[in-house]
Order: sequence, then structure tokens, then C-alpha cells
Amino acid sequence: MVLDSEIKVQLSEYLKLMEDEVLIKVSAGADQVSKDMTELIQELQVMSSKIKIEQTVLPRTPSFCINRVGEDTGVTFAGVPLGHEFTSLVLALLQVSGRAPKADQKTIDQIKNIKGTYHFETYISLSCHNCPEVVQAFNLMSVLNPSISHTMIDGAAYKEEVESKNIMAVPSIYLNGEVFGSGRMTLDEILVKLGSAPDTMEFDEKEPFDVLVVGGGPAGCSAAVYAARKGIRTGIVAERFGGQVRDTLGIENLISVPYIEGPKLADNLEAHVRNYNVDIITAQQVASIKKNEYVEVTLANGSVLKAKTVIIATGARWRNTGVPGEAEFKNKGVAYCPHCDGPLFQGKEIAVIGGGNSGIEAAIDLAGIAKHVTVLEFMPELKADAVLQKRLYSLSNISVIKNAQLTEITGTDKVDGINYKKRETGEEQHINLQGVFVQIGLVPNTEWLKDTLERNRMGEIVVDDHNATSIPGVFAAGDCMNSPYKQIIISMGSGANAALSAFDYMIRNEA
Repeated sequence: MVLDSEIKVQLSEYLKLMEDEVLIKVSAGADQVSKDMTELIQELQVMSSKIKIEQTVLPRTPSFCINRVGEDTGVTFAGVPLGHEFTSLVLALLQVSGRAPKADQKTIDQIKNIKGTYHFETYISLSCHNCPEVVQAFNLMSVLNPSISHTMIDGAAYKEEVESKNIMAVPSIYLNGEVFGSGRMTLDEILVKLGSAPDTMEFDEKEPFDVLVVGGGPAGCSAAVYAARKGIRTGIVAERFGGQVRDTLGIENLISVPYIEGPKLADNLEAHVRNYNVDIITAQQVASIKKNEYVEVTLANGSVLKAKTVIIATGARWRNTGVPGEAEFKNKGVAYCPHCDGPLFQGKEIAVIGGGNSGIEAAIDLAGIAKHVTVLEFMPELKADAVLQKRLYSLSNISVIKNAQLTEITGTDKVDGINYKKRETGEEQHINLQGVFVQIGLVPNTEWLKDTLERNRMGEIVVDDHNATSIPGVFAAGDCMNSPYKQIIISMGSGANAALSAFDYMIRNEA
């Protein structure tokens, strides 16, 4: 039995939402993955009379495709889509059966209007919490457009294929056999990359906002909700909802929520914003900001959005080491997400750069996968919480090197080691390994501001107690501002504070 009884009860309720019959074509062999895959599909058939099964031969074995009866829908799973991909399987069943997708009509029309032949392949790991968003986006496109097809490939089930393509990060996406992209990617971003972007005139013709929020992370979503509740014209422009939260697996310090995974929290944030009358603009980068009669926000596509007040909540991203080899070997042994890419380093020697909470959590997680983990910490002592250090030192396949400065990540076509310097002696050392996970904190996403408003030496936006910046009518919130602590709950609070301050500023100036 592949599915436990509790999941079966929940799944049977979802399968009741299927509209019409679907035909699952199965290509199975005698290997264990094929047996598990076949058992999973048989369990699905027992739970719904609308699921039919047919044996066939597909380009990959083991794999199966989900089709409308008499039609090739182009949705294929190579492997057993459990773990984080189980939701992708359920959604595929519902959407292929005719259940309407949760996408606005404008997006659906964009997908249907794509011309040409597109076969996408996405290499994933079942522990990757970013992969399902990509898989579900391509599956939806396949369901809506007959010229598009998609295959999800579990890297653990196709190790030889993964190694032959030198794939060392997931999700890795191929289009018609060529590399299309890697890493987290939203449906909107995929459409933009395919040249199916919204008409820029749509943005230029928008009326000025009362409050325009730049950024879709916890701070931005909080600000948008608080502003919209005031009944004023509110907009939010962001590349994607969730921000850095989507790269976080387990969250255990969001008060009143004992545990939640980052992607789920990001989805909740987006859903909360959509409950209000907020004009949502996604898959757009902001290029500059200036104050004229209104605050003018220029997008990378050249469009200009105007607002009486603006709240900047662009968050932060993983900080790079800046040493030679990091950029050259990104996704070729250099990684930043242990949950996503860790399974690709099974049985290998790896290093974690950084001894804070993120670094030590990563080392502990990776120790269960890798042959050996070396933690490299710049300072004389680790900065992680005591409870994490206790767990770290209890594991026999982890070494800790403190007071060490990383100087180079070495390799030819992929990572083969690191060089570091002992800070107390200046002695150079080399370690042979196959992967490097960088976990050294965050850097604010504020470069686009240039000299338009005051920032500190770290690049953080300087604000006062009301979250006001050096430009009247412009506020900032979250990890992009000079808050001493970078926490989700603090970002949410600062977003609310910024929205209330923006509202107060607006009514005082209008008066």
C-alpha cells in the first residue's frame, strides 16, 4: 500500500470533484519504482470510477500519462509523484478531467494563444518544495494548450539521466531538449519568458493608486491587506508572491502557527491579499522610483505606475560568498537550498558555508543524505542556537572548521573542492568534495533604488518609527529596511505599520 489510510480519506474527497473520465496510460517495468508507481495508480482507480488504466509503452519507463478519453493531454509523470509532488498529481487528475483551474481568464487566454510546439521536461526531487509550483504550471499549460506537453522526471528514479545531463540543482527545466531554466519559476514568469507578456499599455492606463506596494513577501502582503481594509485604492506589484519565504521549508516560530512550510505560507499570503480589492500586478520587476506630483514607479518594461504613497517591501535574497568559482559553478555543485538540491548529493562529500542557524540546520539535514558534511565558519565560534549545535555535534559524519575564510570553489565542469585560509595562521587548505551549500545570510533587494533615497552601508533602506523613508510619501517594510532582526513575523508587523503610516500621511496631506 503506497498511500496511508488518512491520505486516502482526504484524496477520495478531492477525487469526487473530477468532472469526466480520465485515462491513465502506464509504462511499467519490473523495477521497484515501477511496482510502486503501478500500485499508486491502482489505488487511485479504486477510489474513483472516473479513472481508467491502460498499459502502454512511453518514452520513459517507469512513467504514466494522464489523458482525456480519446485525447493525448500531454501530462506525464516519470517516477512516483509522492512527497511534495503529490499535490501536482491530484491537480493534474482534476484539471484533465475538466475541473476549471484556479487561474484568471487573462492568464488562461495567454496560455491558449501560445503558438508552436513546446515539450517541457522538469527534473525534480520529491523533497523539493519549490518544484511543485513549476510542475503544476507546466501541467496546467499542457491541459489548456494542445501544442504544449510536459513531463515531470524524478531525479532519484532516473539517476543515470540526471548525471548524463550534469543536473545538480532542481527544478531543472528543458524545452524541446534544450535548457530552458532552473530554480523556482511562477506561471507568470514562464509566460513572460515565452514572450506571452501582458500589454504594457494595460499598466500605463491605470489610475493613480492611493497606496502602491512594491513586493509580494510577508511585509508586502501585510501592507496590502492593511491598506485595502481602509477602503482606499490599493495596488501591489511583485515578481512573485511569497518572496524568500518560498525558499524556506519548515517555519516553527510564526506565533500561533506551530509549523507551516514556506510555500504553503506564501500561498496563504497570496490568498489573503486576493480576498480584498487589491489590483495585483505580478511577474514584473521595478526599475526606479521618483517623486513628482505623484510617486512614480517605473517597471523594467518601461511602464510607469503612479501613486499617492508607495511602500517598498522588496525583501532580501541569499548572500553570495563572492569567491572565485561560486558564479561559475552555480547549479553545477554550488547550491543554496538544501531541501531542494540535497537529494542530488546523496552519498557525496559536501560543504556548508556558514555557521548561523540556516547553515547548521542545512548541515543537519544534509548529513542524512551526504556521505560527509564539512561546516565552514568564518568566526571563531558558531552563531547558531545552542539546541542546533547540540544536534550538530551528535552527528558522526559532520566536521566543523571555525575561524576559516573561504577563498575559492574549485572545479572544471563542476565542483571538485574548496580552498580556505586558517585565519589565525594564514595557512591555505584544500578539501576535495562534490558540492557546496552557501548559507551566509541575506542581502537586501535595493540596488534598483540607487541614490534616490537614503540607505545604510548594508544597502538597507533607512526608515523612522513610522517606516517613512527620506522621500515624503515613500515607506519601507520588511527585510529591505534597516530592521535589526530579519524574521517573518517582524516583516508582517512592519508591513502593517507602513500601511497605517501611509494612510495617515495621505489623509494629512490631502487635508
